[in-house]
Amino acid sequence: MRTTRFACLLLLTMLLKFSHGSITPTNPLSIGQTLSSSNDVYELGFFSPHNTQDQYVGIWLKGTTPQVVVWVANREDPVTDPLANLTISSNGSLLLSNGKDGVVWSTEGTFASNRSHAELSNEGNFIITENVTGRILWESFEHLGNTMLPFSTLAYNLTTGEKQVLTSWKSDTDPSPGDFMVEITPQVPSQLFTKRGSASYWRSGPWAKTRFIGIPLMDASLTSPFSLEQDANGSVSFTYVDRNIKPPRVMITSEGPVKIFQHNGIEWELDFEVPANPCDHYGVCGPFGLCVMSSSLTCKCFKGFVPKSIEEWERGIWTDGCVRRTELLCQGNVTNENIFHPIANTKPPDNYEFTSASHAKDCHRSCLENCSCLAFSFINGIGCLVWNQELMDVVQFSEGGELLSIRLASSEVGGNNSKKTIVAIVVSLSLFVILGSASFGFWRCRVKHNALISAIISKEASQDAWRNGLERQDVSGLNFFEMNTIKTATNNFSLSNKLGQGGFGSVYNGMLQDEKKIAVKRLSSTSGQGKEEFMNEIVLISKLQHKNLVRILGCCIEGEERLLIYEFMLNKSLDTFLFDSRRKLEIDWPKRLSIIQAIARGLLYLHRDSHLKVIHRDLKVSNILLDEKMNPKISDFGLARMYQGTEYQDNTRRVVGTLGYMSPEYAWSGMFSEKSDIYSFGVLLLEIISGEKISRFSYGVEGKTLIAYAWESWCKNGGIDLLDKDISDSCQPSEVKRCVQIGLLCVQHQPADRPNTLELLCMLTTTSDLPSPKQPTFVVNTRNEEPVSKGLISVNEMTQSLILGR
Repeated sequence: MRTTRFACLLLLTMLLKFSHGSITPTNPLSIGQTLSSSNDVYELGFFSPHNTQDQYVGIWLKGTTPQVVVWVANREDPVTDPLANLTISSNGSLLLSNGKDGVVWSTEGTFASNRSHAELSNEGNFIITENVTGRILWESFEHLGNTMLPFSTLAYNLTTGEKQVLTSWKSDTDPSPGDFMVEITPQVPSQLFTKRGSASYWRSGPWAKTRFIGIPLMDASLTSPFSLEQDANGSVSFTYVDRNIKPPRVMITSEGPVKIFQHNGIEWELDFEVPANPCDHYGVCGPFGLCVMSSSLTCKCFKGFVPKSIEEWERGIWTDGCVRRTELLCQGNVTNENIFHPIANTKPPDNYEFTSASHAKDCHRSCLENCSCLAFSFINGIGCLVWNQELMDVVQFSEGGELLSIRLASSEVGGNNSKKTIVAIVVSLSLFVILGSASFGFWRCRVKHNALISAIISKEASQDAWRNGLERQDVSGLNFFEMNTIKTATNNFSLSNKLGQGGFGSVYNGMLQDEKKIAVKRLSSTSGQGKEEFMNEIVLISKLQHKNLVRILGCCIEGEERLLIYEFMLNKSLDTFLFDSRRKLEIDWPKRLSIIQAIARGLLYLHRDSHLKVIHRDLKVSNILLDEKMNPKISDFGLARMYQGTEYQDNTRRVVGTLGYMSPEYAWSGMFSEKSDIYSFGVLLLEIISGEKISRFSYGVEGKTLIAYAWESWCKNGGIDLLDKDISDSCQPSEVKRCVQIGLLCVQHQPADRPNTLELLCMLTTTSDLPSPKQPTFVVNTRNEEPVSKGLISVNEMTQSLILGR
């Protein structure tokens, strides 16, 4: 009888839950019931974010796990009574009752409506509508939480002072208002601001028709869903429009960053985040300070300015900024007394003013003739902006951005007469030396003329053969660079441009004439890489296109020189962060988990999704490069060779890789397969979790290896002890434990006990049950970084990949 009564009650609850179309005075919403949009995308009801008795009325994405809440009604006043309900009063106000405690939350205002109802629109907007006239009395889109949904708006009404803003949650499990707020400003043109309390935290720069100029990486795919309208009074609305079934969601997190998430059909992926770089934080370099965008915070003073406090500046405290070295004179003929110094690729300062100048020359003239004008910028999509106050929050990007012209005293640029005299003397002496050298060189050239012509002919024929060989390989989009171009870009391969050294040779950074940054891999004559292998590497990398693989731009072949030109990775390699006591703090646990998952996606592409099967064979932390958004890219494919057939494993008499990362079967017998890369990934995973390098780790008097310590930690408490102590505050313990278990599964002694790449990615991105790992083989530590040879096995720092055709 009791079972029957319970079943009936459960059935009644389910019917109530799915029959609700709207809330009326006679049909309230109770705990356990939900209200759905007609397109089944959004759902409204009671929820508990931290599995307590506290209940909130909220809107979430229907059928999404984990639950994604996009709006909360009673953020500061949770209800705890099981009889709590949400109803609508006779005057059209929503009332949230907490049982005997009465009303704890309501919509503000009296609407004087006798007949109204509340429903959830297909856009996720909770609306109160008058039954007879259809007039909207209240809507949740005018009272945003921490998330912007399609057709919602950030607004600032300058006449009434009313604002529609995003406000962060206090924490991931506490929806009460947090410290951060995102608003659109009434400046002309408007810009987005994130505030932490009353202090500025981040700003977007002004809107230029389709984009915010302070976000140069914000491409069309990000800006197209957004529109901004501003009237002559300054009142402004910033609207988000996207008609996808699961559109991107924009939210302000409890830690401060604004993030945009895209749904890939399986899960939500982070597509955009600000602030993401130290320079993104407001005013970090103080007034008249310039923050140079790089992986670490770098401040410098504008030309003509010096640090306000040299002692503070040398200690790395830059917030006091800079002051002028030479005061401006603005009397008489200002054209002769002042001059403008241009700075390219900038996020222009805050506190700008819009002027009506319609051309760049007019903008320059209007600022020059105004003694209080300190800088100007003429921007496509905006026009002329000028600055009459101190220049605050200026950033210089590696590419993109705007040209900012700063007013200086003419003496700061022109120099004095004594300097000009010295320059003239130096130039004269230089000309004399050049003429003498030219005469001698002319005589030498006559002697070597015939030999040189023969050498050039031979060299050109050789280079043509290389190029023809590559063209026959059908390498689309491959550029052939001239040696002079690369030498100019790398400052003639200077040491200051050198990024690193490996068994293959050296890597340099450089900048082409169009200001595009590149990385140049210069193969050494002793690298063992001949014509066939060099061509195979180019063909391999050029045909593999994935956002988590490094991209090749072209090559250069001249004489004995063989160069590969890649896209430049601003943040270098993962090991420069992970094993540095200061910089590792920049990659907290959420960022490390994101990097782990992205590397797995790149590996899945190599193993399964590309038209070539590629076994990397040297997957390690130093071969993971990071772009300006800290997105990882697998690099260093090294000496690749093509393999015909469909086998998923092979063996070699020459083992090339890095000790500690090589699987047992590969290191001992030369047998390699997809599971060899899985083993290397497992080691890499444990290094990312612990922040420790496998070749240097030693724990306790027994000198336990990293893998041995990880096994011991997992057996003891699930592996939470393995996590880098410096980032423990940012982690979810369950995620860390799961990743440690996955790492141990990857480093199993038998390849059959390791997951394949598809299973690995599933393990990392879902909460499915995991098998228990067996005790792995504990490889003896070695700190010997020189090449090691044993029998048929040769191990060094060279990278090598194998391609298995499909």
